[in-house]
Amino acid sequence: MIASVHRKTSITCFDKMNEYKILQRGRFLVLYNYIRAIRWFKCHESVTYTTISDLRFLDNIEILSERWKGPISIALYTPGTDFEYALESIKYLYKCSSYLIPVYVTFHIYFEDTHRPKYIPKPAHVFDNMNVSCELPPWQILADTQLYRIQKNLFFPINIGRNIARNAATTHYILASDIELYPSANIISQFLDMIESGNASLRTRTPAVFVLPPFEIKENVQPPILKRELVEMLQNGNATEFHKTVCVSCHNIPQIEDWIKAEIKNELHIFHTIKKQGMWEPFYIGTNSEPYFDERLSWEGRFNKLTQAYAMCLLDYDYHILDNAFLVHKPGIKKFQDNNSKRNTAAIKNYLRIRNKIEKELHQLYGINKNCSKKPWFR
Repeated sequence: MIASVHRKTSITCFDKMNEYKILQRGRFLVLYNYIRAIRWFKCHESVTYTTISDLRFLDNIEILSERWKGPISIALYTPGTDFEYALESIKYLYKCSSYLIPVYVTFHIYFEDTHRPKYIPKPAHVFDNMNVSCELPPWQILADTQLYRIQKNLFFPINIGRNIARNAATTHYILASDIELYPSANIISQFLDMIESGNASLRTRTPAVFVLPPFEIKENVQPPILKRELVEMLQNGNATEFHKTVCVSCHNIPQIEDWIKAEIKNELHIFHTIKKQGMWEPFYIGTNSEPYFDERLSWEGRFNKLTQAYAMCLLDYDYHILDNAFLVHKPGIKKFQDNNSKRNTAAIKNYLRIRNKIEKELHQLYGINKNCSKKPWFR
């Protein structure tokens, strides 16, 4: 690693190369930087969007690359034959989709050691055969029942993927997000300008992250890219707060009405600073210094981000809510459904695991913060 000092802020960080490597991570095999982006960033040059996916969510990569216009680190879960379909999907994205994908997007592959693909080509040979049809993307041709993960009834190890994508980022600042959440315009440049400004509110000893409020929009509506567009959609009913009908306490932004009414500026500022509240699971720009996601928790079991948020509460993090940046979910407002028995069973197991084991472990690691204990975070 090479020390790198930002030319304006004197932030010291370390440049990290993005070389291909194979590592064992518990029962998982990880192919880091298996498909590398053309452009490599020094640690101070940008912000990396880190996320996870399986085959069914790859349709989001094109719009992500076009809106983010910066490094994107994706951990792709591909057990068994899903690996072959994943390579065909990546080839499709390279040949038939946005030119920005090979420039900015780096794919990391992971799967259980007991569910290895039959053949893993060297990264340099993945694109030897580009005989790919652009008529339909592979993820649209495949039915869910054809996926190896579904056939083998494997849980989606979402937090392992989140940590893989984070670990691999070469920049100091990262946005750990869900692949269906699209960023507003110019976040990278505006965020770095804000950091460069030397604002006194940013120079504290208290650990802090920078929150981007998330929203949902109706089906068949174009996702807003500017705040003024979002505000107009909130006013005419085409947009709403994220998961408002599913779990309002999980993503509700404090003082959201004031945030919506606030003056829209060309720069990014801190709108409001708070501590963690209840079951709040904000999306934020932070660094790899933040606690990692608990890898024992799956996507099916829900609650998979909550323990990280609680750890940050114990550590007394400040949450700086940004005034002119946001995330918007892929079109379609999610409605609460309670008819998935597999997810409900997994959720009960996760709940008991967190309540009876993980919570105690977090107290052992980080101590007890009375400001967290007084607020219901999981009960």
